[in-house]
Amino acid sequence: MNYKELVFTISSSEDYARDLLVNALSEIGFDTFEETDSGFKAYIPDSDFSRPRLEQALEEYRETISFSFEENDIPYKNWNEEWESNFEPLEISDQCYVRATFHQARPEFKYEIVIDPKMAFGTGHHQTTSMMMQWMLGEDFNGKVVLDMGCGTGILAILASKLGATEVVAIDYDPLCYESTLENSGLNHAGNIQAICGSKEVIPNLEFDVILANINRNILLDQMDKYAEVLKEGGDIFFSGFYEGADLDMITERAGQLSLTYQGHKTDKNWVAAKFSHNK
Repeated sequence: MNYKELVFTISSSEDYARDLLVNALSEIGFDTFEETDSGFKAYIPDSDFSRPRLEQALEEYRETISFSFEENDIPYKNWNEEWESNFEPLEISDQCYVRATFHQARPEFKYEIVIDPKMAFGTGHHQTTSMMMQWMLGEDFNGKVVLDMGCGTGILAILASKLGATEVVAIDYDPLCYESTLENSGLNHAGNIQAICGSKEVIPNLEFDVILANINRNILLDQMDKYAEVLKEGGDIFFSGFYEGADLDMITERAGQLSLTYQGHKTDKNWVAAKFSHNK
């Protein structure tokens, strides 16, 4: 499969400028990103590339962010090898160590997660994933039934399992993420994780004690009513994948309409991970 490569140059020194553009591109099918000194590179299968969709996605940022990009055609390469060559171990809150299969174990950490790095999102390195993990490490998951929406590699589902959850449902619409979650659950001996390929329509008819949803603002707003429907009274839901300011305000407003009460949020480079509780 050939890919289209866009090489972005950004004048702003603020990291959030790059993050805003990356988020916009990810919503239209770009699936791999590589940071550079002056911006980033973005990749999409050539068959999925649409110039009108690209221009529409970038239009709202042209007045607020100074950027340019070059377009290249890239022949097939082994993207998994690319990911492996750039994957570094990660420490979360001095409690959790995330590593690949080719890294040495660190038994001094209370929790260790082994992730086979592929193109699926969710190795823990992005601010949204690491903040969700920080929230989780401070919560009680013992005996809980957990839903992980937009599970990516399954990293949050795996952590929930290690924290004592009795049943974890991990859902992603991307078949690659579904396969990655199955593989990584096996690597971490997390036999209580049920991986499902799909979106909100495949959420099982269960009551969940905790919901983890690290996706993006628009999908969260679209799916939040379903989350509220399956979340137990008194249960907690953690949202991430959006920004502080208008995004958080929109999420909080919609949550309030569904009896999801804001409890607090974490920020990292303008990204947000927020906690809400369900009071039916």
